[in-house]
Amino acid sequence: MTTITKMPLGKNGPLVSKLGLGCMRMSSVWGGQTNDEHESIATIQAALDNGINFLNTGDFYGSGHNELLVGKAIKGRRDDAFISVKFGAIFYNGQWIGLDLRPIAIKNFINYSLVRLGIDTIDLYQPCRMDSSVPVEDVIGTVADLIKEGKVRHLGVSEITADQLRLANSIHPVTALEIGYSLADRQIESDLLPAAKELGIGVVAFANTAEGLLTGEMKAPLAADDYHLHFSRFQGDNLVKNLEKVEVLKRIAKDKGFTPTQLAIAWVNGQGDHIMPLVSMSRRSRLPENTQAMEIVFSAEEMDALNTHFAPGSILGGTYLQR
Repeated sequence: MTTITKMPLGKNGPLVSKLGLGCMRMSSVWGGQTNDEHESIATIQAALDNGINFLNTGDFYGSGHNELLVGKAIKGRRDDAFISVKFGAIFYNGQWIGLDLRPIAIKNFINYSLVRLGIDTIDLYQPCRMDSSVPVEDVIGTVADLIKEGKVRHLGVSEITADQLRLANSIHPVTALEIGYSLADRQIESDLLPAAKELGIGVVAFANTAEGLLTGEMKAPLAADDYHLHFSRFQGDNLVKNLEKVEVLKRIAKDKGFTPTQLAIAWVNGQGDHIMPLVSMSRRSRLPENTQAMEIVFSAEEMDALNTHFAPGSILGGTYLQR
């Protein structure tokens, strides 16, 4: 299997694997079924065995189930793993009902996370997104306090604007920005990515296949109970036209001897040494394919063709739910 290289997470930040493992889908998503726990744990451990040390979870994934799962997988090998945890989202019966970013809530959240994970310190701790109910200064200041207490090592942020990123970094150095980024979602290239690079902040890029759109396996119409229908990108004519755009990716992938998913990951990987593709996996069988994607190199012509065909705004609809 491919040897995963390391990258500094931000300027002077910790060394982490250039490929990250997203653990979210190992737990119930959108109220769906939970994956086989034994296979999920084996997948995390196989990832660690192959040099993927960045593990991403959230205290609200499966109402704590995901953290418990990660905790079981890293038991006895804490030093092999770099644990990233998101907080702040409130779910009830599998449905999002809001955010709670109050300092008192954050201090409560982290204690539960530490217990579920079975660790003393979280490597990267980050609000899942910001809202206007609590000042950024209070949210970031609380995490900064947790760093001083030794419960957290590094501050991260997620789904944030460029202005919020600059403000957060002025309060306490931000180590990493977690954000959706793919050939189909390039709007952050105008201001957020340049801001992160200027500030020396690492980028953890999730949704590399745009929630499955770029896998080449999706077909229209979707089943009535498919969770993708939460997003405008997969609704009606939007999906039909978007799948037509994906045909170019499928053709290039076939010509290179890889899958569209591999090319989607490789494109994100190729956007900079400070950018980490965060790939969700729940089965060991996916590891060879996804790690191989990190070795794919595009010619200038191929990269130009992809960037032109998937220019910002070319994909209709989005995958961001306005909460």
